[in-house]
Amino acid sequence: MTKDQKVVAIQEIKDLLQDAKVVYVADLDGLNAAKSSDFRRQAFKQNIKVKVVKNTLLQKAMEQIDGVDFSEMFETFKGNSALMIADTANAPAKLIKDFRKKEEKPALKSAFVQETFYVGDNNLDALVSIKSREEMIGEIIGLLQSPIQRVVSALQNKSETVEATAEEAAAPAVEETPAAEATEAPAAESTDETPAAE
Repeated sequence: MTKDQKVVAIQEIKDLLQDAKVVYVADLDGLNAAKSSDFRRQAFKQNIKVKVVKNTLLQKAMEQIDGVDFSEMFETFKGNSALMIADTANAPAKLIKDFRKKEEKPALKSAFVQETFYVGDNNLDALVSIKSREEMIGEIIGLLQSPIQRVVSALQNKSETVEATAEEAAAPAVEETPAAEATEAPAAESTDETPAAE
């Protein structure tokens, strides 16, 4: 690889890392072409960018990123490395874990998630259990909706009770009205009969 090619490769890695909030470095060594392609396909479906990189170029690109000191991850840059960038904090960890149900690899080398570094494959379960932003918002909305739903339900039950009481009060009055008309009707009939009898 020429010096110009290295400069271009470093710039491509920097472009990936520039605004990334979720950065994983995984070991894909041992996956054949078909399995590697399957892994990339699944990553693409989950909006995870995967790029196989040279360790020295990855380190140089990370050193040039402002605002984040990735130096804690450098010790894991040995062997085959794949850079994984995602928007969801736990998506790459879930992908690695799901893929390892069938295969021995990929293995997690290190990760930078939510301003925290995770070094080593032993942190995979911790990364899987991190809630994504959407999951946290969903839980908060669920917690907020629960009391509101109870209040709305209570108000609906109260209005239904008031309507039922009003209907029950109106129903006997309606029943009394035909009874009163019925007693008046025979009286009117008896007056009609009296002139006929004369």
